[in-house]
Amino acid sequence: MGFIAFLILGLIAGAIAKLILPGKQGGGWFITLLLGVVGALLGGWLGSVLFDAPLEEFWSLQTWLLAIGGSLIVLLIYGLIVGRRKR
Repeated sequence: MGFIAFLILGLIAGAIAKLILPGKQGGGWFITLLLGVVGALLGGWLGSVLFDAPLEEFWSLQTWLLAIGGSLIVLLIYGLIVGRRKR
């Protein structure tokens, strides 16, 4: 998968993760992009380590689910860190 496709995947995965999680998360589109890309990396790494999943195809359902799952994990961690600072 190319670099631009990876950024697009991360942005969309981050946006979907924000829609799935309840409550209000901070950050704009740039934070969503960063969290989505980090989440896609995390999800891809976990998928390859745990499930031996090939992640070369952009339109693969497996790739998208792992990217969204990784983005959810990263967004939850981000929410815990930012939530502690506000208190």
